[in-house]
Amino acid sequence: MTTPTTGPVHAHVPEPMLQFFAYAHLPEHLKVISAPFCDMAVDLVRDLPRNPERTMALRKLLEAKDCAVRALLYRDAR
Repeated sequence: MTTPTTGPVHAHVPEPMLQFFAYAHLPEHLKVISAPFCDMAVDLVRDLPRNPERTMALRKLLEAKDCAVRALLYRDAR
């Protein structure tokens, strides 16, 4: 579950990595990019057993989210 003010929340399985998918603090144009990644992270935590592969999936999803945000902020130095 994701709330607009707190970001990702999961009541059944504590997962510290979800803190990195929070987006409530971001400006609106970055929230739009970050929110789907948060939703997917919460789904992964909800649907998959906790194990090293789930952690790796979350890490790679976090990398993808960071790249997507940077793509939006990218300025060509030419």
